[in-house]
Amino acid sequence: MDASHPGYSPSPGRMSHALAALLNQPLRPRLLVVGDVILDRYLWGDVERISPEAPIPLLKVDHREARLGGAGSVAAMLCALGAEVELAAVLAPDADGAAARALLRELNIGDDRLVEVDDRPTTVKERLLGRAQSRHPQQMMRVDYEEARPLTAAQSAALADRACQRLDDVDLVLVSDYNKGACAGSLVTRLVDAARQLGKRVVADPVRGGDYGRYAGCECITPNRLEAALATGQTIDSPQAALAAAQILLDQGVDNAIVTLDRDGMAWRGRDGRQGLFPVRPRQVYDITGAGDMVLATIGFGLAAGLDYPDVIELANVAGGLEVERLGAVPIARQELIDELSLGYRGSRQKVLPLPRLLDALARRRQAGQRIVMTNGCFDLLHPGHIVTLEDARALGDCLVVGVNSDRSVRELKGPGRPVLDEANRAHMLAALECVDHVVIFDDTSVAALVAQLRPEILAKSAAYAVHEVVGHEIVLAYGGEVRLTPMQGDFSTTSLIHKIASPVP
Repeated sequence: MDASHPGYSPSPGRMSHALAALLNQPLRPRLLVVGDVILDRYLWGDVERISPEAPIPLLKVDHREARLGGAGSVAAMLCALGAEVELAAVLAPDADGAAARALLRELNIGDDRLVEVDDRPTTVKERLLGRAQSRHPQQMMRVDYEEARPLTAAQSAALADRACQRLDDVDLVLVSDYNKGACAGSLVTRLVDAARQLGKRVVADPVRGGDYGRYAGCECITPNRLEAALATGQTIDSPQAALAAAQILLDQGVDNAIVTLDRDGMAWRGRDGRQGLFPVRPRQVYDITGAGDMVLATIGFGLAAGLDYPDVIELANVAGGLEVERLGAVPIARQELIDELSLGYRGSRQKVLPLPRLLDALARRRQAGQRIVMTNGCFDLLHPGHIVTLEDARALGDCLVVGVNSDRSVRELKGPGRPVLDEANRAHMLAALECVDHVVIFDDTSVAALVAQLRPEILAKSAAYAVHEVVGHEIVLAYGGEVRLTPMQGDFSTTSLIHKIASPVP
């Protein structure tokens, strides 16, 4: 694959197809992650009023959650991609350190490479996430608990010993440097030297504004736009400027530099003379937290699996794009990457999911703080009344799921002459609508069983019905959900349209 000039751009369809096929193989690379482990705590709640004590929002917390951050986040994301992972880091013998260890055990990541230090707390980032009118959670504030000074010489030596042991057992090493002290001093240099003696590569996500000489000898570094600008003294206001900065980074002793450019994609330059610009598909950015971790994890996974840089960067572009659509650092599963890559050449049909995959997709959305809206119907001949109802339903939450009656259930409900269009085509038409996120076909004449399985936060239906007439309303209300009626517009019905079409023209 030729990527030898700044204008390099792959063929998205062919590359997406090839990458999806590759990820469908039983790949299981083994990676070591070294760096600063952070415990991310999230406090979720509603903001319903202003505090009487000061002109500030009052967050009524209804849910708490802990996730792995920093190098721990990279490790978790690698696990979601299907890699075998080891983690070398320091943790304090405190409650937050115990919580981080418990999260690692849930991922089957051992603790034999962890070093316990008692002169600093486990680094914690606590985020307060507020919902306005029970919708759209947004980060209100972050509170950090940390001691970011470098490790002592003895602590650093102990961590280096743990990181360098059994390097021959791993395919690749990732360094996640959050400038919390773990990667200061000579740790990265010692790690790179030990890895290169065994023919192992080291890829690092570098610190902001630090001395990049500590990464000399790395196979690759992955700074973002700001980090690269601070490290090189350059203004990076275009992809071409990023390529120039990448050359300066190469001169500091690394073999490849990938500069991530948010909405502008990525710029890559290698010591072998290859380079390229990789645009990214526009996304609705929900939260940038975790995007750098996901990019590092995906690049490491791809290189360890044998991919070349152009393929690896395309894969990381997709993974980073998915990550910014989530709230907080959320691991992107390998199947999600396959689905997204498949979307590039299968179009809207990829929104039509069987029930097990839909349940997985909704679980990931809920983990990101999204509220699920559901509606249903036959949708035999899609008409303007349907469009208005669907758009209004989507506006009620963050994700709209549409349940579509199967051909068999439509015949039972409407008679032997229906449906006009088969279930696959009806689902495809709905999936082509921008307001629809997922479509699922169900075979019962009643949607109640599907509602019980999906458990939407909001069940929406046209105002042609009363709330007590909406099938599944009692299920949703019983677990604390809402039933919302959307306004009607126009007097449209599929039956009347069919009669009009069948009537002779006067």
